[in-house]
Amino acid sequence: MRSLSSLRGPRAPPLPLLLLCLLAPVRRSSEDGRTPAAPFTSLPVREEMMAKYSNLSLESHNISLTEHSNMPVEKNITLERPSNIELTCQFTTSGDLNSVNVTWRKGDELLENNYLINATGSILYTQYMFTIVNSEQMGSYSCFFEEKKEQRGTFNFKVPELHEKKKPLITYVGDSVVLMCKCQGCFPLNWTWYSSNGSVQVPVGVPINNKYVINGKTANETRLKIMQLSEEDQGSYWCQAIFQLGESEEHIEIVVLSYWVPLKAFLGIAAEVVLLVAIILLCEMYTQKKKKHSDDGKEFEQIEQLKSDDSNGIENNAPRHRKNESVGQ
Repeated sequence: MRSLSSLRGPRAPPLPLLLLCLLAPVRRSSEDGRTPAAPFTSLPVREEMMAKYSNLSLESHNISLTEHSNMPVEKNITLERPSNIELTCQFTTSGDLNSVNVTWRKGDELLENNYLINATGSILYTQYMFTIVNSEQMGSYSCFFEEKKEQRGTFNFKVPELHEKKKPLITYVGDSVVLMCKCQGCFPLNWTWYSSNGSVQVPVGVPINNKYVINGKTANETRLKIMQLSEEDQGSYWCQAIFQLGESEEHIEIVVLSYWVPLKAFLGIAAEVVLLVAIILLCEMYTQKKKKHSDDGKEFEQIEQLKSDDSNGIENNAPRHRKNESVGQ
């Protein structure tokens, strides 16, 4: 770890000279009413690096931290080609800047050189400059400020990501399908397609009976056309974009259905409809039959009632006839 008071070393200029270089630009920025930038004096190794890779573009990124930050701050950086990198971390504290230890790490590896520390008022700056020319130099670079508690800022370098539909493509046996991958705003050096058979990835692209065709309208996209699909073509397909600094990939899922599948579904629905209609008809027939039995019962009761009424009427008329006959005599 290195604190502000330990700036002096074989790769850094003497502290009085560093503060002298710092003073003039800070005063000018303060008079203009702008936030003063963090001036850094170049190290010899940085000058050699800049001269060696002067043809590369410069990528500058910064992170701001305070003593009250509760969570580490992260910044994701997309890098497509080799570049000079300049990372700056700013730490604001109300304590003594000389008591703050500053370190840089790549992943878990401690970085000893190529970074500087400067101060402006209550703000402590540290800057790390390097060059990324291959995939091994990609990854996470973190600055650490250790006072009462440790504060961390992390820069994550990665190649551009590919974006494609996540939903499976559903097609049928005998059809053709076109799979497409696209890298928005980037231009890969090359594209590769793979099919996944379990845990094994098999390269796709060698024409087999004109089954596969790979092309793309522009350099930032690729298309894979698969013809005469069979159920064996079902599965995952991976497109891989190859950059100077690494690879990026995305997968597309294909579901190949037989025509019997939708037919089975249709027949199943038709069977359900027929069964439902049969149940309704049976219920209707049962209801009608029950209603008919009920009506027949009522009719029988009415007939019996009428017979009973007629019988009672005859019985009542018989005494009356006898009485009339006796009166006549």
